[in-house]
Amino acid sequence: MKAKRIVIAGGSGFIGSALALALVERGCAVSVLTRRSRQRRDGVREVVWDGEQSGDWTSFLDGADAVINLTGRSINCPHTPENLREITASRVNSVKALATAIRQVKKPPHVWVQASAVGFYGDTKDSLCDEKSPVGKDTLANICQQWEEAFTAAVLPNTRQVVLRIGFVLGREGGALPVLSRLTKCFLGGAVGNGRQFISWIHLADLVRMFAAAIEDETLSGTFNAVAPTPVTNASFMRELRRVLDRPWSPPAPVFAVKIGSRLMGSEASLALVSQRCAPKRFSAAGFEYQFPELRGALENLCL
Repeated sequence: MKAKRIVIAGGSGFIGSALALALVERGCAVSVLTRRSRQRRDGVREVVWDGEQSGDWTSFLDGADAVINLTGRSINCPHTPENLREITASRVNSVKALATAIRQVKKPPHVWVQASAVGFYGDTKDSLCDEKSPVGKDTLANICQQWEEAFTAAVLPNTRQVVLRIGFVLGREGGALPVLSRLTKCFLGGAVGNGRQFISWIHLADLVRMFAAAIEDETLSGTFNAVAPTPVTNASFMRELRRVLDRPWSPPAPVFAVKIGSRLMGSEASLALVSQRCAPKRFSAAGFEYQFPELRGALENLCL
């Protein structure tokens, strides 16, 4: 049986690296579009692109079974006007570049899976959001809206289109969990602010399986929340992490301390203070089976 050809744009980051290796293990031929290519021995081929213009990389989309777009500057930085412009441009421009390339090839990819984020919903407070919930009103929600609108505007009749609104991804090698684990081991793993803000989390292994499902299941199209079915408050999340790491108590971090700490770490305090309570309604309806549906099991798998 011929191996599926998968192209991952922005595939050299935390999520993309895990996804590329998982697809190789499934027998796929994986090419990663990246700004700096290197020789690899894990079966993944790297191809140079700039995320904005057509180039030699376009030929890799011709006849591909799937293209996955994870491109975008990290939001884990101070949200200055300049940084926010770069965050927006990196997302919107990559979508437009891929759309143009797909229109140019003779045999377009069967499916395009586009990353977005649950930041689309803004600060949800205690409200539970599903895929039909409206866009939020804050800056990151506006960026997600522009990101998705660029994707929706790409009318590609021969390519199935799927959006995954990704939540707070838990993994050993990247994301926020390693930082939170180090702080917790130093007895600095208390609740952030009042601790009532919700975290819509997802284990990296389940997220990878969601991407695989979006590629393989031809009945899946449109927008999906890529989160676990059990969002928890920040206080509950940190309590479970302390339990797993055998740290019975840590002092809470007041808002002013979070803001100071974020500034010192080159991050943005709002990322820890905004509440996002989201349900994976469409994945649940499609019968997706989670390997890690509960936070405790996910943390035990990653931290023990």
